Parts: sequence; structure tokens; C-alpha cells
Amino acid sequence: QVQLVESGGGVVQAGGSLRLSCAASGGTVASYSMGWFRQAPGKERQIVAAISWSGGSTYYTDSVKGRFTISRDSAKNMVYLQMNSLHAGDTAVYYCAASIQAGPLQRNSNEYDYWGQGTQVTVAS
Repeated sequence: QVQLVESGGGVVQAGGSLRLSCAASGGTVASYSMGWFRQAPGKERQIVAAISWSGGSTYYTDSVKGRFTISRDSAKNMVYLQMNSLHAGDTAVYYCAASIQAGPLQRNSNEYDYWGQGTQVTVAS
């Protein structure tokens, strides 16, 4: 059973940066697609970014393109989300997720099989 643990969240001023990390244990995620999702109060969970098992394919939701970068280090069983130019609209709980499904890069939460507990990101304006 794969377990995912996020870290790196916190409070940051608008315009600042944070780097989220996701550590996998209980199994390797090297062959899994990985995604970062976020959920703001009163809103549905939405995808932020995703990366294929090889790292050769990535996806970003429009609102974070050019500001966020997803990456992975399969040797370390880690996935990262570098977040720059943060603004208040980025405030949410951020979740790491792993998908065992093959095919096109997964963008929907129901395509992901393992989830972390989430880490809070608060951007102060």
C-alpha cells in the first residue's frame, strides 16, 4: 500500500514562493503518474499539475501555467511542486496523488488511487 506525505506548506506573502514535496513510501511510485490537487474552502478539489511516470509529459491548469513547476525524482520516490508568484487565489490545501492507470496523463481526481493527507498553503495579501 503506497502512502504519500506532503510537506512544505505554510504562510507566504503574495508574490512569494513555496516548494511542496511529496514523499512516497510502502512501494515505488516510479511507474505511476503523479498529480498535485488543491481544495479551497467551499470549493471542489481541482487538479493543479500532473506528471507522467517518465517525467516526459506534464500538465498544468491554466491558472498556474508559467508560475508552478511539477517535477519528480523517481530514485528518491519524491514529487515536487515549485510555486512562484503566489497570490491569494492560490490559498488552499494541496494534495499529492498517485495514479496506477495507464494511458493519457490523468487530470481527474477519480483517476487517482492514492492520496496524501494534504498541506495548507496560505498566501497573505
